[in-house]
Amino acid sequence: MPQETIMPPMHRDRFIRLKAQLIRPSRPPVPLLIAALALVTLGCREDAPSPTAPESTPALAAALGQPLSFRQVSASSGHSCGVTTGDRAYCWGYNFFGQLGDGRTTDRSTPVAVLGGLRFRQVSASFTHTCGLTTDDLAYCWGSNSSGRLGDGTTTQRRTPVAVAGGRRFRQLSVGGDHTCAVTPSNRIFCWGENTSGQLGEGSTRNRLTPVPIKAGDLLFRQASGGDSHTCGVTTDSRVYCWGANEDGQLGDGTKIQRLLPVLVRGGLNFRQASAGYRHTCGVTTADRAYCWGYNVLRQLGDGSDATRQLRPKAVLGGLQFDAVGAGFGHSCGLTTNNLAYCWGSNGSGEVGDGTRDQRPTPVAVHGGHRFQGLEAGGGHNCGVTTDSRAYCWGDNFFGELGNGRSGVGERSLTPVPVAGAM
Repeated sequence: MPQETIMPPMHRDRFIRLKAQLIRPSRPPVPLLIAALALVTLGCREDAPSPTAPESTPALAAALGQPLSFRQVSASSGHSCGVTTGDRAYCWGYNFFGQLGDGRTTDRSTPVAVLGGLRFRQVSASFTHTCGLTTDDLAYCWGSNSSGRLGDGTTTQRRTPVAVAGGRRFRQLSVGGDHTCAVTPSNRIFCWGENTSGQLGEGSTRNRLTPVPIKAGDLLFRQASGGDSHTCGVTTDSRVYCWGANEDGQLGDGTKIQRLLPVLVRGGLNFRQASAGYRHTCGVTTADRAYCWGYNVLRQLGDGSDATRQLRPKAVLGGLQFDAVGAGFGHSCGLTTNNLAYCWGSNGSGEVGDGTRDQRPTPVAVHGGHRFQGLEAGGGHNCGVTTDSRAYCWGDNFFGELGNGRSGVGERSLTPVPVAGAM
């Protein structure tokens, strides 16, 4: 069990850490307690508007029009967002900080359009904020702005997208717990937001309100991934470097030492993709094999062991060939080379998607046989886009993060459900 304490009030918006205090490795998490504590803590945030209760009455998807066609989705710890095939961003779920981008702070159990008329090609969601890249490669963010996580040079909360300062162009972006990192067309990583664990990779623990380059020498990166308090990047020569918090070995360098600058993940493996989660990290090698490292109390590493942590990459069991993996809170998911979804680890809210709430130490197939072109693991839920451009989500649904018109205490789906049409 994590040893971290809930800190008032600066950490009260970190629902992912609140959940960490409630989940026990010997039994599934207790959704009722999670929901109750979430509602108690959320009202104390100094930069937040008045809280709004999540919707409790189901809405009929048929009354909301035809389902949207998506090409990409992102799952956080209370809300989800996606980009349609028409380049429009939609979000749904928890909205206390304006992280849905619709100009309001009302939770939504079905997708609502992000305001501003921008055309997006990618979005990335965290618990309290969201960022996206437009089709002309500019970064915009919205939601809570504590520690400067929106990158606009202020700490002012935004309910609609605001441009990240500097006008720099990016080709890939990833939101972490309270920070964001993005890769430029010249393969350099810039980060902004909270930096108390060194997750910005620029050599200090000073928060940054605007993008700053990581200090990585001559290293060039093709991908960045923001975790709760650490970040990882895949270089153009297929190596993974990580930086930030390392109390459970999530940096993969064989130690538990916090790093303010990027360090090489040990093991001599060549990776093409990596995903940083809550105290653990996963990646896919150039040989299509999945490896994970870091915190393993909930069996989120998929190596079948009962070790509480692994300081170096360990192979995910099952012999599956993966195209991509996603590290969530207490679980992980992967997309195979034949477009099937598998998940493993914590399953108290059905986040593994196999129709049960049983913890899984190794990968199990997500129910339904859907063929996915993209998949992302969140806090207690996941979302994916099928090869026919439909969005499905599964797991916890307290705030409406599944987008199926339902929300409230005890709401969840143990198998994928389609995201409803737009409001």
